[in-house]
Amino acid sequence: MKKLLRMMLIFIITIITVLVVFLASVYFVNLFSKEREKEKIESYGQMVPVDGKKMNVLIQGSGKETVVLLPGYGTASPVLDFMPLVNELSPYYRVVVIEPFGYGLSDDTDKVRTSQNIVDEIHECLQKLNIKKYTMMGHSISGIYGLEYVNQYEKEVTAFVGIDSSVPKQDTDDELPVSSLQLLDQSGFYRLLVKLNPEQLITPKVDDKTKEQIKMLTFKNFLNESQASEAENFTNNFKSAERLQYPKELPVIFYLADQTEAETPSWKPMHEDLLKNSNHGKVVTFKGGHYLHHTKSKEIADDFRDFMSKMKREH
Repeated sequence: MKKLLRMMLIFIITIITVLVVFLASVYFVNLFSKEREKEKIESYGQMVPVDGKKMNVLIQGSGKETVVLLPGYGTASPVLDFMPLVNELSPYYRVVVIEPFGYGLSDDTDKVRTSQNIVDEIHECLQKLNIKKYTMMGHSISGIYGLEYVNQYEKEVTAFVGIDSSVPKQDTDDELPVSSLQLLDQSGFYRLLVKLNPEQLITPKVDDKTKEQIKMLTFKNFLNESQASEAENFTNNFKSAERLQYPKELPVIFYLADQTEAETPSWKPMHEDLLKNSNHGKVVTFKGGHYLHHTKSKEIADDFRDFMSKMKREH
């Protein structure tokens, strides 16, 4: 009997030891990897002083008209994520990709991520760059910030383009489990999950080197202070935007993904409802998923150019 108990005790201690060693290994591999990756992340764009911090911006192209690109929530590197679209637009426009605080190479911030704070920071960034007139083109959550923005700076914004962009009345009941996801990251298990299933990282069609950069920036920025605060303010930011419509004379075009429309039958009607008071609104559906700018960048750029040419002819 004593021998059996001793064997069981040894077995339990062995299991616990293996588990502890495994958890410690995952934790320290993540810790050391993050330190090593700091030196491997390559810089791009330029740093702009905003609200006492540094915001990273890429400017490409030398067209007379400017297009400002704003990312969807949690995008590891807006510059690299938008690159296919930047390459399609930059022969005709000056393209400005803004990486908000907590995104890409920009600083993190402890300032609460209300729509107003985000709008203020984006506007300050553009002012510092002496950019006075521009089309605003936003993916996903930037539809909410963009709606706030164009109502405050109507005289500066020449058009708004939404890429499967969020709308105020969409369902936001499923809150992101921020604390649990942060623990997943801090423990190293998020890195392990990505290693086991690298396809879960959403990237455009880019070379392996760029994909590796996106992966390292994903680990660097995953649910940092800015992104955690942004997630915690989703409900309030969406609710605040319910009071708004697009300015009547502002050209607005939405590029929607048919996959999103299939998943959310009210997706297209909600976008159409936002345009009910607009004299120059248009909704276009493309075949594809939520990240349309990864797969339909040429179609988006071509249709946008046609749309803006038509607006000019009408005026």
